[in-house]
Amino acid sequence: MVLSRVQAVFDRAKSEIHRSFTEEYTPRQTAGSFSLGVFITMLPTLGTGLILFVVLAWAINRINRIALFASVIVFNPVVKWGVYGTSFALGTTILGPVPGVTRSAVSLSAGSDIVVRLLVGNLILAVLATVIAYLAAFRLVSAYEHDALPVVGGVTDLLGSDDGNATPDGESVECADGGER
Repeated sequence: MVLSRVQAVFDRAKSEIHRSFTEEYTPRQTAGSFSLGVFITMLPTLGTGLILFVVLAWAINRINRIALFASVIVFNPVVKWGVYGTSFALGTTILGPVPGVTRSAVSLSAGSDIVVRLLVGNLILAVLATVIAYLAAFRLVSAYEHDALPVVGGVTDLLGSDDGNATPDGESVECADGGER
């Protein structure tokens, strides 16, 4: 019973993602939604980016909500610490070290200088990640739409058809209870 419910949820998610990528939104809209999500997620919003996601998804019809929220999976809270460290290092490289601050003697008086370096580096990384995310998402969604993505075909064959009644080779099979699988 639990497995059938899990399978039903999985099948519904699979069909919604397929519909989202092939029928409801163009590849440009999907790639744009994902890259917008990457940009917002990369910024140090301290979680308020999710509120912005909800507002944008509600206000703009052309945003692919699945693609927008998928960016959170990529840049989750664990990954964000690495992004912040890299952002600060990049900001320090561009603007120079914070005057009067050493690794052993960090003071609150240098707070604004540290934040500026973090934001400069973070903005540069966010723009770069946004461009890369758009290009990658556009190519992947376009390939998915034209069935030119071999991984998708393999996963679809492995999982069966959307109705769950097909074998990996696409043939329906009659079950012992008289139904089809």
